[in-house]
Amino acid sequence: MKKTAVIGIILLFLAAGGGWYFWAANGDKSAEKSPAERPPQAVSVLELETTKIRYDYSLPGRISPFRQSQVRPQVDGIITERLFEEGADVKKGQQLYQIDDARYKAALNSTIADLKSAEANVKAVDARAKRYKDLVKINAVSEQEYDDIVAQLDQAKASVAVAQAAYDLAQVNLDYTKVYAPIDGRISKSFVTEGALVTANQSQHLATITQLDPVYVDMQQSGTEAMHIRTRMIGQDVVPVTLVLDEKTGQSYGKEGMLKFSEVTVEETTGSVALRALMPNPDGILLPGLFVRATIALGEEDVILIPQRAATRTPDGKLTAWIVDEQNRAQPRELKVDHAYEDNWIVTDGVKEGDRVVVLGYQKIGPGMVVAPTNWKQASVKPNTDQGGEVDSEKNKEE
Repeated sequence: MKKTAVIGIILLFLAAGGGWYFWAANGDKSAEKSPAERPPQAVSVLELETTKIRYDYSLPGRISPFRQSQVRPQVDGIITERLFEEGADVKKGQQLYQIDDARYKAALNSTIADLKSAEANVKAVDARAKRYKDLVKINAVSEQEYDDIVAQLDQAKASVAVAQAAYDLAQVNLDYTKVYAPIDGRISKSFVTEGALVTANQSQHLATITQLDPVYVDMQQSGTEAMHIRTRMIGQDVVPVTLVLDEKTGQSYGKEGMLKFSEVTVEETTGSVALRALMPNPDGILLPGLFVRATIALGEEDVILIPQRAATRTPDGKLTAWIVDEQNRAQPRELKVDHAYEDNWIVTDGVKEGDRVVVLGYQKIGPGMVVAPTNWKQASVKPNTDQGGEVDSEKNKEE
């Protein structure tokens, strides 16, 4: 039994040694092949062509009123009447409040009496001055007496001016007891009621009037992106702006506005630039403080696009891609790009229309290497509603 086991072990060692000798003698024939004998590396390429794209910038925005005015009292008194419906539309010049005007009417009547008295005194002194002027010619009165009466006339006229100013002030104060709307718009709730005492210098305003048609859309954009927007705005008289009211449902606002204002300085703390659009709001749907998503349309342009997945960064930060020439040899190219568009780069230099750029398989190629190109087709995309982005089909995920 022991002899049989020993013989089996010996045969096992002989078989293993023979296998090793056969492998060492023959080796891996495919590994001995020269690079010229190897099959060309398969790559997927995209033939570049000019594409017309729309330059649309989507930014978060907030609605702010076109005009907003705080209604304030300009005289002291008791509110005797409120003459508007809270939340209603009011017109400029419409009376909103009535302040007790009894003492202001009394003050006006007093100034009227003072003014009439001063005017009567002027007439009397003026008549005397005319008589004295004739009398001084025949030496019936002295020159000094005539000069005194002329001085009295000047004083009387000054008294009339003072009385007139007091009358005007009293009339203004009486008019201020009627509080009017300074602008057209929708009025807020009233912050005072009948019987409340108001003063000309109080901090609390009586109500607020907000003009809702049109309204402003205030946006913030980073300084770099704002530079692109300002560049695209050159030569455009009107820059359209559209709104999305609810990003979850995609509900859009049916009217189109226009970009009216772009700040000329970058905010130091945030590095952003303020943009402002003017939006029609005839139905009053857009309320101040509402957050929206604004899209700025900056026109169309013919460009060359390269998928971002086809470009790589060198250690020094340059953007490069691989091009397949007419002899099916791979050649590296340095790219100059404007900025990103969706999942592509907008290329301004380095490639041209008709070039074939390697999208998949460039990790295994080198300069001048012969490749076997096949056409790469853009993956169909579908919206990812959870993340708000796009996903590639499984076919183009294969490297």
